[in-house]
Amino acid sequence: MNIDQLIEQIRSNREIMDNVTHWEVIEGREAVYGPFPQGIRQELIEVLARKGISRLYSHQSRAIEQVGQGIDVVVVTPTASGKTLCYNIPVINAILENDDARALYLFPTKALSQDQVSELHEILTLLDHPIKTYTYDGDTPVSARKAIRQVGHIVVTNPDMLHSGILPHHTKWVKLFENLEYVVIDEIHSYRGVFGSHFANVLRRLKRICRFYGSNPRFICCSATIANPKELAERITGREMVLIDQNGAPSGQKHMIFYNPPVVNKQLGIRKSSILETRRLASIFLKNSIQTIVFARSRLLVEVLLTYLKDLTQASPGRQETIRGYRGGYLPNERRAIERGLRDGSILGVVSTNALELGIDIGRLQVCIMCGYPGTIASA
Repeated sequence: MNIDQLIEQIRSNREIMDNVTHWEVIEGREAVYGPFPQGIRQELIEVLARKGISRLYSHQSRAIEQVGQGIDVVVVTPTASGKTLCYNIPVINAILENDDARALYLFPTKALSQDQVSELHEILTLLDHPIKTYTYDGDTPVSARKAIRQVGHIVVTNPDMLHSGILPHHTKWVKLFENLEYVVIDEIHSYRGVFGSHFANVLRRLKRICRFYGSNPRFICCSATIANPKELAERITGREMVLIDQNGAPSGQKHMIFYNPPVVNKQLGIRKSSILETRRLASIFLKNSIQTIVFARSRLLVEVLLTYLKDLTQASPGRQETIRGYRGGYLPNERRAIERGLRDGSILGVVSTNALELGIDIGRLQVCIMCGYPGTIASA
């Protein structure tokens, strides 16, 4: 069955519906388009057309236009709305105009860094221009680090590595800091609380070093939908921001379902295990070959749920490898294989901690099950 048929089946299943406390339907919407702003090179427009991008969504068009005017922006649109192009297009365009131009991409997780770099490489391969993009994090081999410092046009890293591996050694990164034109901060809504205040101080150091080397980069920030994105971005970067939150991307219909496990002991108010109920609900979709992600709150729960879901597929040879776990502690090549499998569809289900919360941006994922509340509305 497809996803629509399964939703109808769930609606008619009294055993499930008796435990559904709320069912919200968010209707789909049509796309709103805008033109390519003036100044974008024709060769880049042609490469995007070869990737099927012949026109921009309205928020992409406005963001690129504002950045082209030297304005710092914060783009706030939902997941899978094409925020990546809001910074990739102006950055690539700047490097095509000036080969010495440099950009620094900051992502909160390694998984997200890998996801974005693979997308960048697709564009750069078609462009046939020597724009060198590298990931610089804890997984980067020592042998590659010197080359990245010398020739990397776009350096992709995370706040921890910026703090401990780049800023203290700025004399080795002279080429980057002298020519830094853009600083891209993705998933800015994740920088809250103590982590956010630490990150704001790291950015102050970054700006101070840039001033020392004579550069003044523009900031491009992206965020999921939150209440005060402009205020947050301005407090973190210390710069005045233009907010772009009119989403032009299309979206399909979404169902938000709140499910409370059934009571098994009324006197004591004990409910059935949320893990067992998660297994039951996830199996409905996995048995119908619908790509599903399950979030659990701890590494232990991930391994327990992973074992349960793999047991469900024992009868089908080869199907067990299509269900994988994802958590901190996995080797880099294991994580990359899972992220790649999610993108190309070879992996059907993933059980993850919040290590993957900010790690993937794919349109084919159809179901997300959260076993327990993740602690904050932003995470949810």
